[in-house]
Amino acid sequence: MTARPSLLYVTDLAYPARGRRYCDEDIHLTARLRENFDLALCHPLDAAALMDGFDAVVVRNSGPVLGYQKEYDAFRERALARGTRVYNPLHGRGDMAGKQYLLDLTAAAYPVIPTVDRPEDLHLLPDAAGYAVKPKAGADSIGLVFLPREELAGLGLEHGELLVQPRVDFRYEVSFYYVDDLFQYALYAPDPERRWVLEPYEPTEDDLAFARRFVDWNTLDHGIQRVDACRAPGDELLLVELEDLNPYLSLDRVPEETRDRFVAAFTDSLHRFLEA
Repeated sequence: MTARPSLLYVTDLAYPARGRRYCDEDIHLTARLRENFDLALCHPLDAAALMDGFDAVVVRNSGPVLGYQKEYDAFRERALARGTRVYNPLHGRGDMAGKQYLLDLTAAAYPVIPTVDRPEDLHLLPDAAGYAVKPKAGADSIGLVFLPREELAGLGLEHGELLVQPRVDFRYEVSFYYVDDLFQYALYAPDPERRWVLEPYEPTEDDLAFARRFVDWNTLDHGIQRVDACRAPGDELLLVELEDLNPYLSLDRVPEETRDRFVAAFTDSLHRFLEA
C-alpha cells in the first residue's frame, strides 16, 4: 500500500480573534483533511522543530506573527534552506510579505485605497475627513489609529514604518475567497460597524474581474487567498487587503454545499502541490 502524504497543520487554536472562532474552523478542516492525509496539528511556535517529519507544512489560522516575529522568521529561513514544502508557498507578495504591496499597487494605479509611507507623499492622498495610520508590519488592526490631516506631519513617517490611507466612507466590505486561482465564494458585511457579521454575496462579473487582478498579480501557483475590498461611495471596489499568509475563511457563514466544495478544492490543491 502506498503511504498517504503527511501534513503538519499549523494553527493556534487558542488565539482570541475578535468576532471569529479560529479553532472551530481548523477543527472542521482537519477532520475533513484526515480523509486524505496523515495529519498532525501544532502551534506555530513548534513548527520549525517538527516540520522535517512531514511531507508538507500547511499554515492556517496561526494568528498574527507580530507576537512571535523572530520565531516566524526562523521558521521561514529553515523551511527555505531545507526546501520544505510550505502551503501557502513562502513567495507570496501580499500580507505574507508585509504591507509593502499596498504601496506597490498604489504606484501601479491598481484599484486600491491610496497608500503612502513618506511625508513627502502625503500630498498625493485625496482629501478626507480622516486618515488611517497603521504599522507597515501590522495585522488584525493592531496599532491602527485615525487622525485628521493636520496631525499627519508629525508622525515620523521618515522612518518608513507607518502607512497612511484616507478613511473611506464605504458602503460595505466584501471578501473573495480563492483556492489556487479558482474562485470559491464571496462574503460581505452589510453593516460597516460589524466587520465579521458576514453574509453570502453574489459577485458580478465586474466584481470577479476586480478580485482576479490581485490573484493574478500575486503569482501564487498554489494556496488559499482572500481578497478584501470595500464598496466606495462611487460604487467602485477598492482593495483593502490581499491576505495570503493565513486567511480566515469564515466557513461557518457559507452553506454546507459551498463548504464541501471548498474542502474538495483545498484537498485537490494540496495533492497537486505535493506532486509538483
